[in-house]
Parts: sequence; structure tokens; C-alpha cells
Amino acid sequence: MLKLSIIVPVYNMARDGNLEYCMNSLVRQTLESMEIIAVDDASTDNSLEILQRFESEYPGRVRVIASPENRKQGGAKNLGLQEAQGQYIGFMDADDWAVEDLYEKMVNLAIRTGADAVGTDLSRVYEHTMIPAEREACNFPDQTGIFDHETRKRYLLHPGPLVTKIYAREIFLGREFRFPEYMFYEDNATFVEIGMRIKHFEHIPEANLFYYQHADSTTHGSSFKKCQDRMEAMRIMMKYAKENGALDEYRDVIEYHFSSLFYRNTLFSYMQNFHKKSSAFVKQLGNEMISTFPNFRQNTYYIQNTNDYERKLINLQLKSTSAFMLVYKLKLLSRKLKTKNEGHK
Repeated sequence: MLKLSIIVPVYNMARDGNLEYCMNSLVRQTLESMEIIAVDDASTDNSLEILQRFESEYPGRVRVIASPENRKQGGAKNLGLQEAQGQYIGFMDADDWAVEDLYEKMVNLAIRTGADAVGTDLSRVYEHTMIPAEREACNFPDQTGIFDHETRKRYLLHPGPLVTKIYAREIFLGREFRFPEYMFYEDNATFVEIGMRIKHFEHIPEANLFYYQHADSTTHGSSFKKCQDRMEAMRIMMKYAKENGALDEYRDVIEYHFSSLFYRNTLFSYMQNFHKKSSAFVKQLGNEMISTFPNFRQNTYYIQNTNDYERKLINLQLKSTSAFMLVYKLKLLSRKLKTKNEGHK
């Protein structure tokens, strides 16, 4: 059996050499026993042609799957999982890349320690480079080792990005598992399920992964569908948590993530990025938050990680949506005038 399968969902990543830079970093990995499963998610540019060229140049190393329809990253990941042959499985975004010995180090650590998940840290960059910038920690020493209740709780509180880890194949393929398809934020929907399946986690505290910052990535662009998908991802997460006991065991952590991802992030992203705003949508957002977790504002993690001004705005929205939207509109106007005045100095 191959030691590692890396699954790369690809959609329209040919521009500016992004896809080629990513794939080059993978085919040059020092780990010999690995496969790269690149899943083209019905790209409309020449991404598929680039992937097929890599498949031709690196037979046995690169395998290409061409999806006939755009199923978003979750669908592409599911297609890759169906074909994965590795003892361990990892994922790579098609616009990111890794140092050449990353996966050799991760697999060796997993084998040496018996861990069924190994993570590393990343470096956010704004150009194609193999020189790490400042390391951004994705996980921490107190999350490592064989999980007991408290270790798993610390991991679930800060799970870190999916792409910074490799996982034993049993986590995904030992029992039924699927990423949600046709939507953004599929990782948000599944991080609790994955975290509950991990038994032993280890971490390499080095900036081994390069996280490319550009406006086209899911985390930077904004659309109403992304707001809706972020909310739906949290509903999926909650469904799993309720059915499998995670909500009972880790309620405070799950409550915090739901309040952050479903409500706070969606609320402020929506208010910041859309010119025409629906008070009905904002009100429904707050109502569903309260109906799911009525006392979330007393959550310790919410208090620690939400600044005073945001908490005041949230309190106002839950009291009066119209008053909240007026205050936020004035806030945006004030910021716009300030920027304009500074530009005239």
C-alpha cells in the first residue's frame, strides 16, 4: 500500500501559474511512496489540461479525475477519497504549496508515534516563494498525544485547517464519511466529526505549508451564497454533534464555534460587504442563533474571543434589528468619510 494520498480539488486555478506552482511542489516531495490525486471540478479554464500534462509527465505519481459537473470542493474531495490508496490521506488547496520534505516528515512522525493525525503550521504569503514568512501556528503542544477528554476539547476548540494535516485512512474510509457537496465551507461542516474520530494527534511546529493570499479564495471573497453556505455548514455540524454525543460532551466548544461561524462571522461579513441589506435576513440570523443556543453570550470562549464593540453590536441586533442596521450603516459611513478625508491630506 502507498504511504500517502494527497487530494487536490481544482477549479479554475490556471491563472498566474498558481496550479503549476502547487503541483510542482507536490511532485517534488521527497516522500516516494505517495500519490497526488488531482480532481478537476469542471474547470472552465485550462486547469484540466495542466493536470493532464502532469499526469503524463509523472505516471504513477499523479492521477487526474475530471468531474463532469462542478460539485465544489466537498464534491471534489469525495471523488478523491473514492480513489485514494494511501495509508494516510491529506488535502491540498490548488493555490497553495509545501516545502519538499513536508509529507516525508509527517508520515515518518505518524509511523513513529502511532498517531492517526499529524499537523504542521503555515506561512501566509502574497507571492510564489519557497521562503517562509512568519510562522502561523495551526495547533499547539497541549493538543498532542493520545486524546483524553481535555486534549480532545483543546483540539476541537482550535482544530486548525484541514490542509495542514494528514490523517490515517480509517478516519475517512473506515466508516461512512462524506463532505457536503455543492457548497462552500465544507471543512466547517465536518471538523467536529473528524475531531471526534481522531485518537492520537501529533504536530510539527514549522511553517511547512504556504497559504497563498489572494482575492479569489473562499476565505476572501464574499457573496450571499457564501453567507448561506456558512450557516448551512454549521447546521450540518450541529446535526452530527447531536446525533453522535459530541454536543453533550463538548457543548461549550460547539456553542462557541456555532456562535462564531454561523452568527458572528456571517453577520459582520454580510453587513460589511453588501450594499443592499435585508433586515429580514439579519433578523432571521439572530433568531436562529438564539433558538439554537439561547445563552451563547455567557459562553467563556465567546467572551474571550469577541471584542467589546462587537458584543455591543450583537446585543443591539438581538434586541432590535432595525436599530442595529442603522448604527452599522452610520459606522460604515463614518469610516468612508474618514478614508476620504485622509486621502485629501
